[in-house]
Amino acid sequence: MAIEVLLPKLGLTMEEGTVDEWLVNDGDLIAVGTPLLRLATDKIDVDVEAESEGILAKAVPNGTTLAPGSVLGWLLAPGEAAPGGAVAPAAAPTAPAAHLGRQLVSPNARRVAQELGIDIAALRGTGPGGRVVSEDVEESALAQPTKVTSPLARRDAQLAGIDVNGLPTDTGYVTRKDVREAISGQGSGTPASTAPISPAPAVIPPGQESSSIIPLKGMRGTIAARMVQSLTEMAQLTHGYEVCTDSVVELRGTLKEQYRDFGLQVPSLNDFVVRAAALALRKHPILNATIVDREIHLLRRIHMGMAVAVPGGLMVPVIRDADTLSIFELARATRDLAESCRSGSISLDALEGGSFAVTSLGTYGVDFFTPVINPGNVGILGVGRLRDSGRWDDDRFVKTQVLTLSLTFDHRAVDGAPAAEFLQTIAELLARPLVLLPGA
Repeated sequence: MAIEVLLPKLGLTMEEGTVDEWLVNDGDLIAVGTPLLRLATDKIDVDVEAESEGILAKAVPNGTTLAPGSVLGWLLAPGEAAPGGAVAPAAAPTAPAAHLGRQLVSPNARRVAQELGIDIAALRGTGPGGRVVSEDVEESALAQPTKVTSPLARRDAQLAGIDVNGLPTDTGYVTRKDVREAISGQGSGTPASTAPISPAPAVIPPGQESSSIIPLKGMRGTIAARMVQSLTEMAQLTHGYEVCTDSVVELRGTLKEQYRDFGLQVPSLNDFVVRAAALALRKHPILNATIVDREIHLLRRIHMGMAVAVPGGLMVPVIRDADTLSIFELARATRDLAESCRSGSISLDALEGGSFAVTSLGTYGVDFFTPVINPGNVGILGVGRLRDSGRWDDDRFVKTQVLTLSLTFDHRAVDGAPAAEFLQTIAELLARPLVLLPGA
């Protein structure tokens, strides 16, 4: 009996998924656990593995977008016909060598390998459990005797009749820009460009040409769509608030001295801000809310989203019940979630259910910015860099350290004064950081 290969539902809010790439071929003998395809959702890309064995008959091609539960193909017995008409060979085929053993590959490593033209099946992983990570791909690229070329650059070079191995490049990677500069030097015309990424009519400015094209799809497309949705459906306003962090900095210094000999992790300044924000949401529940139709729903639990930059975009994993965690538990949670995002091992469930979010640009030297609210929330807190400042104590100037908090809130649910009071509460908690150490 034909066994259906279904598009899995990876999270409660998942509405559709796209077959980004089949990893096996029609007629391949599939074992339990064989990676069948790479599935792109609105938040993450994942490998879908076979839950049964049989001979594969695909029902849909690459690029197909379907709802969870849709049929992607079938696993057949030898000689069995699939509902779609395909018939498996009468004798079971031999499993392809690439599928005899399961190769663990992080999503980011797979993307980097595709960009650099590296055969990922030939790599030996150095990540957990032998997982191939992006560093393995990059090291393999640098070790190759020939130039590593992006797919678009390779296509342009082939159209122009250029040998990519003869092109000069500063990085060791041949980019589309390198190819076009070579074409320009030959006096040739540029290869035909790919289709524009925007559905709206658009033109490249006169005298310009594309050096590369980044499709607005996958993670990048989701970010674009959600940011437009956020800014068009909400009445967003941002408060900037300067917070003195002397007490937090002093406490962290003490913790570093005491923990140094034990190899324990000291919570970061951002961990203290996240902890203070979680506790402040208890006192100001209007910011831990969502708007459904024409009603503001105050949410019972505080699930804190934490923005993490990843190659090509941004992820917001969720620290559940953040207000009940000690600063040390919270620090471990933020570290583990960030590592899972960057390695590509984060689950869709870990990216859902946030009721408020914190995002930081302090490490990039940014003081103040206007973060955009995640749809479904009514607020997001931005954290700026730690910087030197000062204040007058009678006639004496005292050096201090401060940072700026940027609170963007939905004015439909929250007015300016309550938003300012929320920031004041965070500032008061950071001024007394010892209260942030224990759990609830």
